[in-house]
Amino acid sequence: MAETVDELTIEYVDNGVTTVKELDKKVLTKGAWATLMFRYKEWNNAKGEYGDDKFTIRRYQKREGKYQQKSKFNISSIDQAKSMIEILQGWTKE
Repeated sequence: MAETVDELTIEYVDNGVTTVKELDKKVLTKGAWATLMFRYKEWNNAKGEYGDDKFTIRRYQKREGKYQQKSKFNISSIDQAKSMIEILQGWTKE
């Protein structure tokens, strides 16, 4: 478990294979509750390669000195991410 926000990661290695490869992360909020956004790729065993970029927003709560994931929202495609950006830009212009 991570003790600091900087240590939080979604990268996952299974039997020596990085099945979730973290490409980037941005910290949206810090503190007792932390919110992070990650860009990542997942390993596709059938194809023997990484798939397209994906994105996820994760919320962590710090308890007893360690961060624990409490919730997540996965953005499954670049098209979905672009739609969200468009909606958010429209809402923030008001």
